[in-house]
Amino acid sequence: MIGKYALPALAIVGLAAAAFEIRAGEHSPAHSAPVIRSVESPFTSNVAGTGIVEASTENIAIGTPVSGVVASVLAKPGSHVRAGEALFRIDDRELTAQLLPATAQVGEAEATLARDKDILDRGEALSKANRDAITVEELRRRRFVVAIDQAALDRTKADVERLKILLSRYTVTAPVNGLVMQVKIRVGEFATTGVLDPPLMVLGDDVRLHVRVDVDEQQAWRVKQEAPAVAFVRGNPDLKTSLKFERLEPMVVRKASLTGESIERTDTRVLQVIYSFDPAALPVYVGQRLDVFIDASPDQRVAGGVR
Repeated sequence: MIGKYALPALAIVGLAAAAFEIRAGEHSPAHSAPVIRSVESPFTSNVAGTGIVEASTENIAIGTPVSGVVASVLAKPGSHVRAGEALFRIDDRELTAQLLPATAQVGEAEATLARDKDILDRGEALSKANRDAITVEELRRRRFVVAIDQAALDRTKADVERLKILLSRYTVTAPVNGLVMQVKIRVGEFATTGVLDPPLMVLGDDVRLHVRVDVDEQQAWRVKQEAPAVAFVRGNPDLKTSLKFERLEPMVVRKASLTGESIERTDTRVLQVIYSFDPAALPVYVGQRLDVFIDASPDQRVAGGVR
């Protein structure tokens, strides 16, 4: 009798359990907030572009005028340097070894000149006291010797100065006051001359930062001198600042700053407009991309010579 109702009972329990599981699994889909919020232009009519933050002096790629092993690196990333301050040094022992004997030769030439000049002075003094005491030819010979000695001294001094100038090229100094933004050399590495990618060092003046805005050539005609602009930090539209117009470069060039978007054309040509801002206004770094909107309302004055 019990076996007769066991299977139906088990079936009912199974159906109930399945219904419970299905019910428990039903839930409304979660709606996650967008990771990146879109940016809204503050202008009714605008020209949008991608801006790259750079130093006000532009980013200066530091190289070396001589190749050699790096002996010391004196500047660190993030440090500020003054114009003329040493950034790094190339091993200069070979040239220093040449300077030591050259300096000694100066002392030797000075001593020789002093000796022969004394001989000449005594001869001239003797001639004044007694004309027959020394011949005119002998005095002329002594004057020539002194002149030759003076020339030899000047030559040795010139050699020393030449070596010092060559030695100075082994110490690379900062061309301007600024921030050291990148250091790509290490002690013991071999540094070569020429244009390097990446450069040995990058620095620039960061007292006021610039934004180089790429404007598509199809929108270039709408860009106006002194037009207001606003920059937004990508990923956080709340971080924004007004920009000051600095200049535009009146030559359309191939777009070098790519956003990485799938619809972006790599053969685009752009007009580059440079704005500036106070670095205290935005927590950004040199090389960072910003979304920039330039006011293109009809009442803006059209840039002369751009159209």
